[in-house]
Amino acid sequence: MDKVLAALRAQQDEMVAIRHDLHMYPETCYEEVRTSQIVADKLTEWGITFERNIAVTGIVATIKGNKPGNRAIGLRADMDALNIVETSTFAHVSKIPGKMHGCGHDGHTTMLLNAARYLQNNPDFAGTVYCFFQPAEEGGAGALKMIEEGLFDRFPCDAVYSLHNKPGIEIGKFVTRNGPQLACSDSWTVTFKGTGGHGGAPEKSTDTTVPLAHFILGIQGIISRNVPALDSAVLSIGSINGGLSFNVMPSEIVVTGTTRCHRPEIRDLLETRLREIAELSAAMSRCTVDVNYDRGYPPLINTRLETDKAVAAASALVGADNVDGDNPPINAADDFAYMLRERPGCNVMMGNGFTANNHMPNYDFNDDAIPYGSAYWVSIVDQELNAEA
Repeated sequence: MDKVLAALRAQQDEMVAIRHDLHMYPETCYEEVRTSQIVADKLTEWGITFERNIAVTGIVATIKGNKPGNRAIGLRADMDALNIVETSTFAHVSKIPGKMHGCGHDGHTTMLLNAARYLQNNPDFAGTVYCFFQPAEEGGAGALKMIEEGLFDRFPCDAVYSLHNKPGIEIGKFVTRNGPQLACSDSWTVTFKGTGGHGGAPEKSTDTTVPLAHFILGIQGIISRNVPALDSAVLSIGSINGGLSFNVMPSEIVVTGTTRCHRPEIRDLLETRLREIAELSAAMSRCTVDVNYDRGYPPLINTRLETDKAVAAASALVGADNVDGDNPPINAADDFAYMLRERPGCNVMMGNGFTANNHMPNYDFNDDAIPYGSAYWVSIVDQELNAEA
């Protein structure tokens, strides 16, 4: 892979220019019109076949190998930005108020473009590579929308792969794991309703603050007493709103929060117990309650064979000592999880150096990572599509 890495490094100036341009003009959920056009223009320039307008702004490029083989794999990069006010002062800072590439999707898109050009010019593999340039990862479930619009019917894949940057890890290092890697991302709203009333005469009213107190204390026991000790889960309150006056008990209090876990069974448990505790807390105080539990992205679960191939691909590039194939799961979420529910595959995280963390206003993708990410894509193609060669 040294030759591949060297060839991709030779394109570094051009790739950095593309990445900086994407960073300066960030586009959020299903609005990636300019970004999609840049991807389309580059694919056209390099003679790569593609289809547009999948899930509004998504693009799928198709690259055929020159060796006989029937397998096909999908490589996925997300394109969207975040609604964050950027605080950096470098030359390529966002020019769009209130939007920035705070998670490195500008880098992800650039790396897959770079790899696509290399594969188009060096099609020494057996089978087909589909490059998925996906919109709306940040809360818009773009991966799910692509699937619902027939992604895997139109572009049948035997396996799918994703690559995400990870601050706090050195450039040239990769981490992943078999099984649950990223968490589900669920949100919930609990609304307690009573009569409210004068604070000096609580006996004449039903007080929503009492079930609120029982609820807050009760849900703290879900993790410690209901979730198995060897599983991980998080349940956090994000907001509490109710009341306007110091001497009036509120007739309604709204509590919102999030839950994160890594297994579908634990997800079911969290929702069930949260509902039970809310309903029982309300009943004890003769109040009523509405519980709205919104299931967001599912847990991201890598499959064993594809994880082994991803580890082998990264090891071929940077050496086994720089690849951790049993990295602990984390509580971030990614809608690539939907693709992994449809096809086997693996998400890998690559070092972004010691930069600000993802989703922080001073974050920036590390340009030095571009050749490594691009070369990883080439290496996974070699692992997957040269077995029949």
